[in-house]
Amino acid sequence: MADRLTPEQRSWNMSRIRGKNTKPELLVRRLLHAKGYRYRLHGAARGGKLPGNPDLVFAGRHKVIFVNGCFWHFHDCRVGQHAPKANAGFWADKRNRTRERDAGQRRQLEDAGWEVLTIWECELKDSSALESQLVQFLETQPRT
Repeated sequence: MADRLTPEQRSWNMSRIRGKNTKPELLVRRLLHAKGYRYRLHGAARGGKLPGNPDLVFAGRHKVIFVNGCFWHFHDCRVGQHAPKANAGFWADKRNRTRERDAGQRRQLEDAGWEVLTIWECELKDSSALESQLVQFLETQPRT
């Protein structure tokens, strides 16, 4: 049986997990910047903070992008569906709450007239598909 972490070790590990400027987010930001797109970061819009603090805000286009980790946001891919064995009930509840919170924030943004795109960590593997998805989202005329 694998060695178990002490609560202090687990707490230290969890404190090192970032919510902003993650590697997946930086990859998407570099790709878009190289294509000439400019954006604001982490929910900053001219009128204040946006619900959910989107990773990238394109205020002039009224569009936002979230870059989500598959495990943390309970994506339906293989990584997102991995269920931790230790403290399984806690993790299931936590990830379900995150999924519900994400859906509520998306509804708030859409109700306020923003278009929302979620990029999942697993989608970063195919850079050409990712690039075309991002460009298509950003170049499509906003809904009226």
